[in-house]
Order: sequence, then structure tokens, then C-alpha cells
Amino acid sequence: MYLFTSEVVSAGHPDKCADIIADSIVDKLIIGDSKSRVASEVFVAGKHVIIGGEVTSNTNLTTEDYEKIVHDALVKIGYNGNPYFTREECLHPEDVEVQVLLNSQSPDINQGVDQENGDIGAGDQGIMFGYADIETDNYMPSAITYARILMEKVYEYAKANPSQLGVDIKTQVTMDYGCKDNFENCKPQKIHTIVVSAPCVSNMSIDEVRELIGGLIEDTGLPKELYNKEDCIIHINPTGKYVSHSSLHDSGLTGRKLIVDSFGGYAPIGGGAQSSKDYTKVDRSGLYASRYIAKHIVASGLAKKCVVQISYAIGVARPTSVAVDTYGTVINGLDDDKLSQFVTDSFPLTPNWITRKFNLDKPSEDTFLYAVVASRGQVGQSDYPWEQLDSLELFERLK
Repeated sequence: MYLFTSEVVSAGHPDKCADIIADSIVDKLIIGDSKSRVASEVFVAGKHVIIGGEVTSNTNLTTEDYEKIVHDALVKIGYNGNPYFTREECLHPEDVEVQVLLNSQSPDINQGVDQENGDIGAGDQGIMFGYADIETDNYMPSAITYARILMEKVYEYAKANPSQLGVDIKTQVTMDYGCKDNFENCKPQKIHTIVVSAPCVSNMSIDEVRELIGGLIEDTGLPKELYNKEDCIIHINPTGKYVSHSSLHDSGLTGRKLIVDSFGGYAPIGGGAQSSKDYTKVDRSGLYASRYIAKHIVASGLAKKCVVQISYAIGVARPTSVAVDTYGTVINGLDDDKLSQFVTDSFPLTPNWITRKFNLDKPSEDTFLYAVVASRGQVGQSDYPWEQLDSLELFERLK
């Protein structure tokens, strides 16, 4: 055996609640003023939501506006006053107290971001990593892909059936690659272990919960060539049933689910979170760009797996470095040095280029909303603009 594991949490997890609230603020501000500069962290603890950080925007929001954003986000997540859970068992949105501690962004930073020539300098220094491999149709690693599919199945059931389950859900999948060589060459052999934890109403027994969730697992549509119920270890609420959940029983903070948001531990991650930040912050835009490049390298058949690192200096538009690593899987005639130079020469990768390429300054219901991205994962969803394979022909010329 050679095992590798990834976990996922639902939108109802307190850390994800914080991310979603923070990005609901980003959406509101940028939709009102596309040049808004935002870095608003959110802390959720008990019945309290604290919003702190820096905002510079012509979208003027009052404390009441922020309270409404928080309330609406929690309701959409599924904390909508569910009568099947008491106020001691689960957060009810009308009980939430919001504290707003926001300041203006430093003018010293802003002078380097919004430049006189119209370009945008990086909103901070930092490193970002994008990754892709051939294990799934969307060029994402298998363990996090199947953990997400399971989470979405249980989460959607919980929202549709509030008389049974709560929305604070975790899933985890362990893949068996058989040997290290298979892992390095993206050849998973089977799903080895599944873990699902979900809260239930007080009048359900643990046996009922396990039977219900077991049925959802079977109905998820995991690939038959990898999943065999009789040859898979399945843990459903392994400590027993739990009723009390939400931020009343586990605090949440923006940026604590970076592995969940990205590649499930299959690749390095950058030094900062995406949620809570506007598009000039390269922790966000740099991840999107590096995933876009890595996905194209793999989808074009140049390598079986690939990680792309991009780094920036604050106030400087062009990256300070671009590095491609294909883990030795690049096709004959190419090497990582050539790929790194090709990416550097072919893509400006400035915050302004990334913004225009993916319309990051134009979130909307018709394209994407940052709050929805926060709930679903920052990468790996085929409908995101930065997941589109619209430059394959350019990469295929290297074959």
C-alpha cells in the first residue's frame, strides 16, 4: 500500500463561514466599486462575528450593512433558524452580534498598487503555487476530488433535510496508490478509506445517522473502478452522534482552510489565504494564475503532473520569479527549465493581466462570486474563469 489523504469541509464549518462572510464583503464592495481595495478578516466565535482589517472603497457600507451581509451569508449557508436544533445546539442568525473594526488601506501600499501608468503593482510580496495532474477529468488530485464530491452530497442533503442533519460537515478520503511509483505517476488504485462527520438532530440514533450517510455515500457516484464498498474502510461519525455544532462549539477564522481550498496537500501552498482579499492581492490572483498555467501544461499533454510557483514584490507588477516543476513527468524533448522560460515569455502574469484575463474586478451572479468560490474551493471547479482551457493550442506547440 501507498496511502495519501485529503480532507474537505462544508460551507457550514465555522472556518468556512468566516471565509464566506469575508468574501461576501469583497463581493459587495467590488460590485459597487470595481477599484475597491479589501483585506477584511473575519472571526466567528459563539454568537459573535468580528470583522477587522482594511478597506478603501467608494462603496460606503454602514454597520447595519455589514450586519446584513453577515446575516444573509449565514442564512444562505444553512444557518437559517432551523427549528430542529435549539439555540444552544446550533447558531441562529438572529442571535448574531457583529463588531466592525475596519480601517483604510495604508496610502504607502496604495501608491505602489495603483500606478500612474495604469498598471497594478502587487498588493503584497509573497509566493503562490498552482498544481494539476491527470488523476481526474478536471486535472485535480483524486483524494480531494472525491472528498469534495462526498461533502457536496451530504451538505446538499443536510440543507434539504434540516429535520435530520446540520450543515457543519467534514469529509476525508484516503487513496491507495499501491506503491510510491504509482503515486508519482498519478495512478491511484482504489479508495482505501472514507470518513464523514455530520451533526444530527437529537432524536436520531447513531445507527440511523450511519445508515443515512452510508446511503448517501453509495448514491454519490464514486468511480466504480476505484470504489468498492466491500473493500473500503468507512468511518461515519466515528466518535458517535453529535448534535451541538456551528461556531457555538468551534470558532472560525478566515484563512485556516488553505489545503482544503487548494490541492488537498498534493502540492505546496502559498504564504497567504485568498478569502477576504481583493484581486490586487496576489495571494488570490497569483493562485488563480498559477493553477491556470499548471492545468494547461498537464491538459496539453506536456506532463502528468505539474506545480507552478510565482512570486511577487509589493508594488511591482511583474513576478520576481516563475518556476515550473513537473516532478520528472515532462515529455521527451522538454525540461522544466524550458517550460519555466516559456511561461515567463508567454504570460505577463501581472496583477493587471490576471485581473483582465479572468475578470476578477467584475464578480456577479452570472459569472462568479467570491463568496461562492470560498464555499466551493478556490480551484478545481470547472466553471471558474481561471479553470478554462482556452490556451491549449499555445502549449501544444511545444510538443
